[in-house]
Amino acid sequence: MPRLPSRADVQAAAARLRGQVRHTPLLSARQIDDMAGAHLLCKAECLQETGSFKLRGALNRLLQLDAAQRSAGIVAFSSGNHAQGVARAARYLGLHATLVMPANAPEAKRAGVVMDGAELVSYDPATESREAIAAALADQRGAVLVPSFDDPDIIAGQGTVGLEIRTLLESRGEGLDHLICCAGGGGLISGISLALDGTGTQIWTAEPAGHDDWARSLQAGRQVRNPPGTRSICDAILTPSPGDLPWAVAWSRLAGGLVVTDAQARYAMQVAFRWLKVVLEPGGAVALAAALFALPEAARGRRVGVILSGGNVDSGVFAPALTISRP
Repeated sequence: MPRLPSRADVQAAAARLRGQVRHTPLLSARQIDDMAGAHLLCKAECLQETGSFKLRGALNRLLQLDAAQRSAGIVAFSSGNHAQGVARAARYLGLHATLVMPANAPEAKRAGVVMDGAELVSYDPATESREAIAAALADQRGAVLVPSFDDPDIIAGQGTVGLEIRTLLESRGEGLDHLICCAGGGGLISGISLALDGTGTQIWTAEPAGHDDWARSLQAGRQVRNPPGTRSICDAILTPSPGDLPWAVAWSRLAGGLVVTDAQARYAMQVAFRWLKVVLEPGGAVALAAALFALPEAARGRRVGVILSGGNVDSGVFAPALTISRP
């Protein structure tokens, strides 16, 4: 296993990324607080360049490549948001990037990769392995493989989300009692757990039902996998199990896992659009859905951070969410 990143790595990533990524806002609305029964402070990473937090980790990783690695190019695999982050970071640095993405990935995400000049390689997720395809391409080309979460520099870059929250609130003399964050492979939540170390904030994962491997792993005290064939509309966070490195970093720092339905995630998209005026994809809305529908009793009436992690959604998915009734 690679070295475990530390809070110092997150701080170094923040210095490296200063002026390179957006400092996204903390949003709140009284109407949402009333629905949740707590004061929610929503970190709007859906407003980050490329529409998600993924640019942070990708750019932190690529900025540390040496000249030979940069000339060889990079390869990554992703359902979409990491691909967009890598493509944008590669464009900034003048690198050739090859992205392996499922053929059924949201068109908004595939189009973003192409617009940033990356090479797009499609695969059938039902019959092919994206990991195997990406590894073969990297080997053939001598390119650098850039993981989406099992990498210390990726985790440190994603952790700058939490560091921004901590720095802003400490400047106000404030803090968070709880924080809820989506969890797929776990690069974001593990990085945030490092950034918030020592604050006393209780950190919770949020996942869609059937893909709640973090919640079940935290309950079991070991990594467990999702059963094969599970499906969810939350495409951005559908990984088989917690990543090895994120799990090693985060498991002892997390309070537990929260689980929501796809219908609840869709409703959270509507709530965010109506009251915060932001667009969320389903996977980017699960933390807000957890605050609305699965908030731990200990968080009632308290200050709760919520990560709005991504907003790359096709109109055919977004539009119906705006009119559904509360589940």
